[in-house]
Amino acid sequence: MKTIGLIGGMSWESTSIYYRLLNQQTRNTLGGHHSAKILLSSVDFAEIEAFQRSNAWDKSADALINEAQRLEKAGADFMMIGTNTMHKVAKEVSDAISVPLIHIADATTERLLKDKISHVGLLGTRFTMSEPFYKERIESFGITVSVPPAWQQDVVHEVIYQELCQGEVSVHSRKQYLSIIDDLKALGAEGVILGCTEIGLLVQQNHTTVPLYDTTELHAEAAIKLALAE
Repeated sequence: MKTIGLIGGMSWESTSIYYRLLNQQTRNTLGGHHSAKILLSSVDFAEIEAFQRSNAWDKSADALINEAQRLEKAGADFMMIGTNTMHKVAKEVSDAISVPLIHIADATTERLLKDKISHVGLLGTRFTMSEPFYKERIESFGITVSVPPAWQQDVVHEVIYQELCQGEVSVHSRKQYLSIIDDLKALGAEGVILGCTEIGLLVQQNHTTVPLYDTTELHAEAAIKLALAE
């Protein structure tokens, strides 16, 4: 079994989900008392969020590179960044280490292609929805990616940072998200990517008939597949 290097804490709410999923999927695959081999480096999200807010992505990259290199030195066989937004600096992190980095958008795209999805909606932080680093990676596989209009992006973004990252799950916010998901379906989306690792705390498949693609789950599945590969 390979050792997973997980850069977490962005937020710790979703990192705890990663830890559970990685271990559950290992046990489901191998049975018995098996669990995943994980090295976790959990950053102070307040520092990263401040870099995001001030558009200091170079400082964000440096912070994550430092964590990735520490994990590699500790024995990680490959790397995961436990957040969608910080994949904006995934290339910088990947270039600074000698072990593979599993990109969360690639893990998601693999499932979309398997399900023959040609048009998908995307929810996430304002950075993930409005900037090209995430959408274009999926679109390069011939999949159309639609995002909400700016005012709805503001709603999605604020709920993530002001509620979900604080561990707060609101019925009102769930209704807002479900309305936005319905709007994306009306635009032609055949499914919707939950492109922030916290959104799964708020919206699950039982809340809507629109197919949902939880990136945290898909990222964890890809990691365990690699960890257990011969």
